[in-house]
Amino acid sequence: MAMNRRDALKSVMVMMGGTMVGATAILTGCAPEYQIEGLNFSPEDIAFLDEIGDTIIPETDTPGAKATGIGTFMVMMVKDTYDAEQQKTFVDGLNTIRNEFKSSNGSDFMAATAEDRLTYLNGLYDQFKTSKGEEAKAINMIKDLTVLGYFSSEIGATQALSYIEVPGKYDGCIPYNKGDKAYAI
Repeated sequence: MAMNRRDALKSVMVMMGGTMVGATAILTGCAPEYQIEGLNFSPEDIAFLDEIGDTIIPETDTPGAKATGIGTFMVMMVKDTYDAEQQKTFVDGLNTIRNEFKSSNGSDFMAATAEDRLTYLNGLYDQFKTSKGEEAKAINMIKDLTVLGYFSSEIGATQALSYIEVPGKYDGCIPYNKGDKAYAI
């Protein structure tokens, strides 16, 4: 099953229900009690996250996840809302994804084609649905953060979704036709 914008929109709805990793911190406004001290991500890590995010939500008729600075968003969310165990899973999974991609495809993720990247990430996502391995947990975290970051960004809310500025005129009957963009939350 390929990741696409329609799946991403469905995931946003699930995440807004508070089922994503780190949701407790987001919903309560409190940072987790135990976090990794001095957790830092290099510019290379952020660029790697940008490329993974852009593989999940690529540029089409609207900008992709990379255009929103998704790597920086993911780093902020991991550092601010994940507890130590979740942070370790994310970092270990990110390193495993980087290393396993290179060993299985013979090239670095950053130099690979979009098709090779997507095939690999879809394989990890399928693994998450069946085995719940560490790198599979990490790809689910990355996918959730990509969707959340993209659709809560200005680009995602105004270009990928139908955005109506609030406050504004209230209209209780807005026509919706099959195939129209979903409305930004």
